[in-house]
Amino acid sequence: GLDKILKKVGEEATEVVIAAKNEDPQELVYETADVLYHLLVLLVEKNIPYEAILEELASREGVVSKTEERKAITDL
Repeated sequence: GLDKILKKVGEEATEVVIAAKNEDPQELVYETADVLYHLLVLLVEKNIPYEAILEELASREGVVSKTEERKAITDL
């Protein structure tokens, strides 16, 4: 159910934060895959198509971030 899914999203998001602080890039890849999977499960549970997320991201393309100190994302 929804509560279990939300718990997993929270747990996996925390694991991404911890992995990002560690030195092993493969750990971050692994944990990111986990959080993405559980976010997709959440979208299915809430009947939100993945395309809605893609449309939202597309609407943000070219919008300047309010965070000036962050390195530009250029190679995804």
